[in-house]
This record gives sequence, structure tokens and C-alpha cells, in this order.
Amino acid sequence: MRKILTLLAALASLSLTNCGYNAIQSEDQQIKANWSEVVNQYQRRADLVPNLVNSVKGFAQQEKDVLLGVTNARAKVGSIQATPEVLNDPAAFQKFQAAQSELSSALSRLLVVTENYPQLKSDALFKDLMSQLEGTENRITVARNRYIKAVQEYNVTVRSFPTNLTAMAFGYKEKPNFSVENEKEISTAPKVDFNPAPAPSK
Repeated sequence: MRKILTLLAALASLSLTNCGYNAIQSEDQQIKANWSEVVNQYQRRADLVPNLVNSVKGFAQQEKDVLLGVTNARAKVGSIQATPEVLNDPAAFQKFQAAQSELSSALSRLLVVTENYPQLKSDALFKDLMSQLEGTENRITVARNRYIKAVQEYNVTVRSFPTNLTAMAFGYKEKPNFSVENEKEISTAPKVDFNPAPAPSK
């Protein structure tokens, strides 16, 4: 009797291994770990924003609209709970991505404004903050890249036969991935014109 039970247990574990259940579990955990790193780096960026805004404010009081835009975008980012449940809700994931894109755009506008203030650009605190922001943006890119690859592997697993049957049986679905908002715009080659602009008529 014991031999039969041992044999049945071995067959059950073998069937679970071959059906892809363990692969789905492993890849799902990898996605959660990579997502945590994405959120960690976005949080690092959000934490830099108040210091950056205060640094610019000291030199560029008249740029209130730009400073307010960055502050509001950061507040919106902070209001979204980036829990692992976001990974199973495409609408919530899209909302998270939109908020982060808005903060990226606001920071870009802030950096354009700072070009008009040579004293600010030479300020040691500002230079340090810019260096930290640049490093954080690079870390975000790496973290997003790892997350994208992990989601791709997972989505292939839950869609491939026979693991798709296991995924359906246990309720595992494809997870949303990062996308490019202005895909149409960036697919168009930029126009380069080396002709000098015509001199204004007198």
C-alpha cells in the first residue's frame, strides 16, 4: 500500500512539473521582484523632486508654473498605490504608467527652464541633485527593462501549450507591460534641415 501511495505521489509531482505550474510560480515571483525594483527606483526619483524644486526655486522664482507642474505631478505619483495587485489590473497599471510619464514630462520642462540660469547650473547642490536624478533615470531604465523581460517570459509561458491549460485552471492571466505612449510619433523619422533660416526682411 505504501509503495502505491509513494508511486502516486511521485506521479502527481511529475505531472505538476510537466504541466508548467512550477514555472508559472517562479516567473510570477520574478515579475513581483522586478516590479518592486521598478517602484523602488520611481520612489527614489520622487524623493529627489522636493529638493530639486527647492533648489530651482531659490534661483528662478518667476518659473512658478513649471515648479507647480513638477510638484503636482509628484503628488499624483504619490497618490497611486503601486502594489503587486496593479500587475493584474491593466487599467491600474496604465494609470500608474501615465502618472510616471507626467512626472517625467514635468521634470523635462524643469530642466529646460534651468538652462536659462547659469548661476543655478553652477550651484553645487543643484549639480549634485542633477547627478542623482540622472543616475536614478538610468536605474529606472534598467529596472523597467528587467521587468519587461520577466513579463515577456511569463506571458509566453501562460499562453504556450500545455502550460496555458495549467494557467487557465489556476486563474493565471497575461500581465500588462510598459508601453510607449507616443508610439506613432516616435516611429516617424525626425526631419533634419541644415539650410540656414532666411534672414528677416527689413
